[in-house]
Amino acid sequence: MTERVVLAYSGGLDTSVAIGWIAEETGAEVIAVAVDVGQGGEDLDVIRKRALACGAVEAEVADAKDEFADEYCLPAIKANALYMDRYPLVSALSRPTIVKHLVAAARKHGATTVAHGCTGKGNDQVRFEAGISSLAPDLTCIAPVRDYAMTRDKCIAFCEEKNLPIATTKKSPYSIDQNVFGRAVETGFLEDIWNAPIEDVYEYTSDPAQPRAADEVVITFERGVPVALDGRPVTVLQAVQQLNERAGAQGVGRIDMVEDRLVGIKSREVYEAPGAIALITAHQELESVTVERELARYKRQVEQRWGELVYDGLWFSPLKRALDGFIEQANEHVSGDIRMTLHGGRATVTGRRSQSSLYDFNLATYDSGDTFDQSLSKGFIEIFGMSSRIAAKRDLAQ
Repeated sequence: MTERVVLAYSGGLDTSVAIGWIAEETGAEVIAVAVDVGQGGEDLDVIRKRALACGAVEAEVADAKDEFADEYCLPAIKANALYMDRYPLVSALSRPTIVKHLVAAARKHGATTVAHGCTGKGNDQVRFEAGISSLAPDLTCIAPVRDYAMTRDKCIAFCEEKNLPIATTKKSPYSIDQNVFGRAVETGFLEDIWNAPIEDVYEYTSDPAQPRAADEVVITFERGVPVALDGRPVTVLQAVQQLNERAGAQGVGRIDMVEDRLVGIKSREVYEAPGAIALITAHQELESVTVERELARYKRQVEQRWGELVYDGLWFSPLKRALDGFIEQANEHVSGDIRMTLHGGRATVTGRRSQSSLYDFNLATYDSGDTFDQSLSKGFIEIFGMSSRIAAKRDLAQ
């Protein structure tokens, strides 16, 4: 029986060439799998037909936009997940979504190997292969670009030699990965970290310096889930999409950073994530009103570790699953409304309200109606500072 390889297929030059390349190098039949996580571009059926025309024996396409939003973006919102306190894990979240579809296709078609188009320098190779090995330890992974030195020049030559039905136009100066949660741009002149991004780098966001009227939005959450915008019910996908439009029009969500890759190098990345940044900002603010102090303090530690695990490709790891349970419990009372002004590249919170609020006006006020018994504070401070005071007396006596 002929071996079969499932290929993560994008429809572009590299993965289209990889179909024939893998067949020649391994003698295996190739099943192409394309997953729509809201990256836009060509119709899925066009991509499917191209894969078949390039030599795939089977081609599957999956509309996974809602799945991606509900099962991957939503947990990131609940976790306030920002790698290195800035990056909302745009690409890292999409990889386990794609991995699940690749493994399912491998099982369906009896494949023994899964292939992806990553290089040997990035994080995505780890995310794909660690994810696949967690779900299907028996499957083998290959990466033609990394394992067979499938350079772009070789891709173009192969494409022309085999007369494949795909354009070999000049490559974009940037490497771009995008989905509904955001857009990542790297390489080209951006590799010089002194160079400022220019406007043609951006697609999801407008120039925040351009004058325009501010946009006010009220985001409603139930147990950490965004369920309405300005009182109109939305799915998670719709919340991200609509805030991509509204926050993006105000230039919200531009991130220019040098990040620590898992493979040990530092990399300059430019991101756009208007919907993600608006939703995480709103969710953080609602937590500040509804989550008890000690839980909130500990959750911030969990958020950082959760984000690192996801960035590092360990979505399916035992620790990440355990932290999911903590984060879900911590969101039990995160329900209410956050009012934000979107303007000048910022999503600024201007109001919050919640039936689960822990904010007590009568305890907080300094005006009449104050119910805080200030006479208790003297004794509280005496006991709270006792251990430090005892230590200080000892140190001074030595």
